[in-house]
Amino acid sequence: MSIKKNSTMAICLTAILALSPIASFAQATTTFSGEAVALKANALGISLSLSDTGALPSSGGNLSTSLASLNVLGLASADALKSSSSGSGTTSQSQSSVANLSLLGGLVAADVVKSNSSATCSGGQASVTGSAEIVGLVAAGQSVLVSTPNLAIS
Repeated sequence: MSIKKNSTMAICLTAILALSPIASFAQATTTFSGEAVALKANALGISLSLSDTGALPSSGGNLSTSLASLNVLGLASADALKSSSSGSGTTSQSQSSVANLSLLGGLVAADVVKSNSSATCSGGQASVTGSAEIVGLVAAGQSVLVSTPNLAIS
């Protein structure tokens, strides 16, 4: 009887060990991250973070915020600041936009600034995309044509 009992226990333990990876795959959960900020600046020891959605909860969801207009001591002004961040299914995405942006008293200005980003996980593979659009960019009184992604202006 003792041999039969030991054999049964050995078979049960083998089955548990063999099937435990399957159980852990079934318990895997999707987590999300994301944040959108319409205007973030650091200068002269002053830090601004406006129309900031904050961090997206790891469970996903939707966050959005907007600000009609702002003027910070003439150093930064903008209209229609909007930000949103969301996560569901297999995708997280964030967007921000600003209109009539003016920095450093107009030294740098733009009619519209928009950004979009997205991250997707499918079949264990992650992929990311992003884009930015700047319309009517002016730096030091000179119009700047923004025709290529990640344009560096110095």
